[in-house]
Amino acid sequence: MPELLEQRREDREEASIPTAGMADIAFLLLIFFLVTTTIKVDTGIGMTLPPKLKPNQKPPPVKDRNLMKILVNAQGDVLIEGEQASIGEIRKRVKNHVTNFGRKPDLSVSPDDAVVSIKTSAQTPYETYIDALDETWMAYREIWDRIARTGQLPPPKSKSVLSKTYPSYRKYRASLGPEDKNKIREALGAQISIAEPESAGG
Repeated sequence: MPELLEQRREDREEASIPTAGMADIAFLLLIFFLVTTTIKVDTGIGMTLPPKLKPNQKPPPVKDRNLMKILVNAQGDVLIEGEQASIGEIRKRVKNHVTNFGRKPDLSVSPDDAVVSIKTSAQTPYETYIDALDETWMAYREIWDRIARTGQLPPPKSKSVLSKTYPSYRKYRASLGPEDKNKIREALGAQISIAEPESAGG
């Protein structure tokens, strides 16, 4: 009897796990992850560049009073018109410069003539440069917000720009259709010059 049991055990096939479909499952999982995974791409800073000048064409002259110079040096220090300042001061100084309307002799004649120049060094910390650029743009955004809320240019000009008012510039932009012109940007555009960084030896 023991011999018969031993023989039966030997005749049994060992249990095995079928692995034929594992390769198909792994391949399907690979495709799933490739399709559903989003890869973050650094798109850089979106800037609208001015049209390229003709070979013999010289850049238009800018009066000193219309040009506001912001320099961020290699140590991350901010200089506005040669005077040391903080990142937080940029927004207010830019707003004063752009909306001067010829009142102060050392600031711009009008928003159309006002230019804000941001210059850096090759060793300038990237974060500081971005902060300076953001503060400059935020100065313009606050001016545009004011125009959207009042429908007019800032005083003393107070020229009517919009036929109705909006809670913010963002709401105004959202109301524009594909063919609609941005009347706020036409009335007071942003003129920001990004100067070429100085080299280590310059």
